[in-house]
Amino acid sequence: MTGFLRKLLGGGVPEGFTGELERDENVVASAVLRGGGFLFATSLGLWVPGEDGPRRVGWHLISKVTWGNGVLELVEARETGTAGEAVLLADQRPVRYVLERPGKLPDVVHIRVNGSIRSRHRRELPGGGAWFVQRKVPGRDGIVLQVRADQGTDADAVRRVATEVAEKIRQALE
Repeated sequence: MTGFLRKLLGGGVPEGFTGELERDENVVASAVLRGGGFLFATSLGLWVPGEDGPRRVGWHLISKVTWGNGVLELVEARETGTAGEAVLLADQRPVRYVLERPGKLPDVVHIRVNGSIRSRHRRELPGGGAWFVQRKVPGRDGIVLQVRADQGTDADAVRRVATEVAEKIRQALE
């Protein structure tokens, strides 16, 4: 695909990309960042600039994304452990990306993040609460239960309840 068509249609990796896509990973949309660099969305996640070069954030690890005034703000989650079959998450600080020419990237990111969510509910726990989210992980079969607790929530209560919820889901699927 020529550079002009790639820019017009949003296909292919951006020029200068130094990472490596998975064999079945397809580019869906890309955008140039103000000041240089790029973001691009694939079937498996959002590629963002990193200290050691570009890196992919899986759709299932994006807790929140907002778009406004030319800025895409991303809250990435980090896996901190497990509780039974549940994966425990902690949100990182929001990162802001100023898009020079956003194209369809903000819409694609919004659709992919929300599309990975199968169900979600909030539960109040000692010291705060937690979100229980069932998500599809791109490139893998099945659904994973993710638990993202508010800061200050009792960690033992989170682990206990997450384990119980994961077990109930497993039993319901048998």
